Amino acid sequence: MSEKKIAIKVDNLTIRYKSLKAFSIKKNFFDFKRNKKEVHEAVKNISFEIEEGQIVGIVGKNGSGKSTLLRALAGVFSPDEGSIDTFGHSIALLAIGVGFEKELSGRENIMLSGMLLGFTEEEITEKMPKIIKFAGLGKFIDMPVRTYSSGMYSKLAFSISVCLETDILLVDEVLSVGDARFKKKSFKKMKSLIEDETRTVVIVSHNMGTLRKLCDKILWINDGEFMMFGDMEEVLDKYEEYMDNDEP
Repeated sequence: MSEKKIAIKVDNLTIRYKSLKAFSIKKNFFDFKRNKKEVHEAVKNISFEIEEGQIVGIVGKNGSGKSTLLRALAGVFSPDEGSIDTFGHSIALLAIGVGFEKELSGRENIMLSGMLLGFTEEEITEKMPKIIKFAGLGKFIDMPVRTYSSGMYSKLAFSISVCLETDILLVDEVLSVGDARFKKKSFKKMKSLIEDETRTVVIVSHNMGTLRKLCDKILWINDGEFMMFGDMEEVLDKYEEYMDNDEP
């Protein structure tokens, strides 16, 4: 049996946000430079490796840095410390509010998104009918994305990401958005992606049922810090026990 290749390697990753403390404009107009910036570490010195073909879930309570980590894997955020190596794999980030030009139509956004992912115009044109059919938006495919509901937005984003078939697919809670029929269809599509041993999927979700059905490994982070990474059942059991005991 051939040794599995590494798809994602994260080494001592730290990501910080900087923000000004709230202040009164009237009282501080001439004292702006002396206002100290607060530094928040969203991700704190995290390391892990994901093999090609693995389906990995990321869990943690709200504010733990899950979405920040996912966006860092996609290249949206740069590390303040440490490194991320995706070994030249093509990556798609599937998240609400990321990646679309609101004034362009759904059809135009398919072309734009595909080109940003590194596909040629010919490749996108070939996949276009499949993407449009899967999204099921009807006449709205030729209307500006700003007119879409969150469910319609997620349908288009999901369809582009799964139909263009990048090496690595990063999913941020989008599986929980949309009508019941689309949820069933998207779940089935995710299952088919899992059967491809070369495609790597990382999913951020609070839905334990979805993670138990789809994932083989789980990364648990808490307040930006590494807690556990390993077998899905073992980590989720520990995480749910922690969350039950942590409830007020």
